[in-house]
Amino acid sequence: MDRRQFLGSAAGVSIAMSLPPDIKASEIPSDLTELSASQLSAAIRQQHVRCVDVMQAYLERIHRFNPVYNAIVSMVPDDSLLAQAELADKALNNEEYWGWMHGMPHAIKNLADAKGLETSSGSPIFAGTIAEDDDLHVARIRSQGAIFIGKTNTPEFGLGSQSYNPVHGVTGSAYDPNLTAGGSSGGAACGMATHMLPIAEGSDMMGSLRNPGAFNNVIGFRPTQGRVPGVPQSDLFYDQLSTNGPMGRNVEDTIRLLGTMAGYDSRSPLSLRDKIPAFDAFRQQDISGFRIGWMGDYDGYLATEPGVIPLCEAALAILGSAGAAVEKCQPDYDMARLWQTWLTFRHWSMIGDKEFYDDPETRKLLKPEYIWEIEGSFEMSAARVAEAATDRSDWYRALLTLFETYDILALPTAQVFPFSKEIHWPRKINGKVMDTYHRWMEVVIGGTLSGLPVVNLPAGFDSKGRPMGMQFIGRMGEDRKVLEFAMAYEGITDFLDRRPTMPAPNQS
Repeated sequence: MDRRQFLGSAAGVSIAMSLPPDIKASEIPSDLTELSASQLSAAIRQQHVRCVDVMQAYLERIHRFNPVYNAIVSMVPDDSLLAQAELADKALNNEEYWGWMHGMPHAIKNLADAKGLETSSGSPIFAGTIAEDDDLHVARIRSQGAIFIGKTNTPEFGLGSQSYNPVHGVTGSAYDPNLTAGGSSGGAACGMATHMLPIAEGSDMMGSLRNPGAFNNVIGFRPTQGRVPGVPQSDLFYDQLSTNGPMGRNVEDTIRLLGTMAGYDSRSPLSLRDKIPAFDAFRQQDISGFRIGWMGDYDGYLATEPGVIPLCEAALAILGSAGAAVEKCQPDYDMARLWQTWLTFRHWSMIGDKEFYDDPETRKLLKPEYIWEIEGSFEMSAARVAEAATDRSDWYRALLTLFETYDILALPTAQVFPFSKEIHWPRKINGKVMDTYHRWMEVVIGGTLSGLPVVNLPAGFDSKGRPMGMQFIGRMGEDRKVLEFAMAYEGITDFLDRRPTMPAPNQS
């Protein structure tokens, strides 16, 4: 059976239908890391490039630039990775095709388990812990043929939108390694933007896919709650704040990875049963007459660094010139109430970590912000949680009312531009004191508490070359429509074309 016959066989039909289109050998650059994930997939499948050469290209880039950015941690030894890449080449020679990520290097966020790799979560408590199994979304990526090269850096236990921890250090922004990459999927976003990774996944509780997407000028997509099942997890029903999701250098790559990660699993009873179609079914949204509701800084409620709002509005003006109707709008909701709702659920979600607090030996290894979160759960009454549940429901209903007028809602992705990675978190914005370690990222909690699909799209750069993004929020379950809007946005803007200037390897 030849290769064409293999891809048309019963075993290969579903894979072939969703495969990236063919690429010509003449279109392949000398630097293989320049290819998008979709292009790289096609080049490997057609055997225009060898998996060994792809791995070698990425390893050379990682060894050159990762000491500067610190995006990828717990690396697998080169000889092991090259041996795995050689096996991938042999499989193709034997007409064995594993999936659209066949032989592609991939690093898993260091909060998720990948069998055989360290999962430290950035904590000294778990440093050196080797995972015995894959988390579900990791297994799905592995099943598509990816070769896991290591993990991507995060904050300690994923807390905070600044990717620093005492085990692996701090990750810098792709556009200035002296600035933060954001978080908690900071290593994933930086690794992609610097082309040390072709694609990446992450998780999002408080903007952890969106904020680093903005700070590194890449796509970050928080799917509808339940779109990507979380397996394993201890609470199957109540704690519905965090979700795994894809990131990409472009929208196409993001959609393809979402298709790999998404899908019902009975071990996650609230996971969605409808399916994300193959990329070929996606069509760029016609935004002529498309109604965009711009919520901005919630009518002055959010403190924002000078330049953030004007930059976003300039990007929205591009959409307006393409025929979209952009209007300012506000939800009929007390935003201070939403913040208190967030604090309740955030503290409540930490109550299971009390064991680390109670043990004096592990407690002294926790960062102050984590201790504060755990202590906030101690006096959590059922009445308070029930009240927060009502408040969260009212927020969802307030957004539903806006969707009666608008097709999509927009917000900045962050309230500040990337800041020094030596600063754990901004203490003030425009003179307004940030009273918690995450108050400076309050702009993202609306998307989280709604459970709606939210995509970060690049919004441009300020005069210092610092990137910013915008959140676009869609209706419940309409992940496809949000991403089809993202395709249109990508098509009429050029922000993704601006690549970072890579520093000399000895720069820190």
